[in-house]
Amino acid sequence: MRRAIGSLLVLAAAVLAATVEAQGTDLRRLTLRGDVLGWEAVGRLDIDRSGFCTGALVAGDLVLTAAHCLYDSRTGARLDPRVMTFRAALSDGAAVAERRGRRAVVHPGYDYLSEDRASRVRHDLALLQLDAPISVGEADPFRTDALRAGAAQVSVVSYARGREDALSRQGVCRVIGAQDGVLAFDCDVTFGASGAPVFQARDGRMRIVSVISAVSETAEGRVSFGMELPRLYGDLQDALRSGRGVWPAETTESRRIGVGAARDGGAGAAGTGGARFLRP
Repeated sequence: MRRAIGSLLVLAAAVLAATVEAQGTDLRRLTLRGDVLGWEAVGRLDIDRSGFCTGALVAGDLVLTAAHCLYDSRTGARLDPRVMTFRAALSDGAAVAERRGRRAVVHPGYDYLSEDRASRVRHDLALLQLDAPISVGEADPFRTDALRAGAAQVSVVSYARGREDALSRQGVCRVIGAQDGVLAFDCDVTFGASGAPVFQARDGRMRIVSVISAVSETAEGRVSFGMELPRLYGDLQDALRSGRGVWPAETTESRRIGVGAARDGGAGAAGTGGARFLRP
């Protein structure tokens, strides 16, 4: 298992090397109101003013992001979700909606301190429940889906260091490898894009098919990594319903959560907040 990311990286680098002359980026900063239409459910997840990640609404009060964003990078301790703020479609200081975190859960297979990097990326998924729902009129949540077999192209929407004040969208990037539940892309991402949704169009709608977890620089270009989504997302929904692994703990009476299906719609920085990439 420890060799999984290493061998996947070799595969990805080989693909990049074979097509490096054709590479380019259509990374676009979404600064105008019209630019963010359809992407309002992607937001910046600020972590107590010490860092940020990217996240996306999958229900009115649920943000999908990377699990490692919810840990203190110095101590490995879980962060209090209540010090986190989700800013939907933040652009130049103004957001469509802002909500504080209420509680959170990471995938039960995720271990922040594990030395098995492949396992960490494979399970690097979390849900943050907000203290109040964001209305569909403000930001329509995205559905999740499986990456289609043989699919070659995806897109990514993110915040990142150097472009943290507005969403950026890369309309086309490539799936360059898949192994043991870990996916590799040539998407142009950097610190802060942890937790960014990776999209694929289906039936005229954009669906989240992975979440950015890690990045590696190769001689041929940058490789980003995410996970296969459907089973993991189902596990997180089950955990929220049951309260298993959810923090902070709540009383039975307060466990009234909305983990129903979202509507179709339309994804770390410096500091101590844990908003950083794993480094395969």
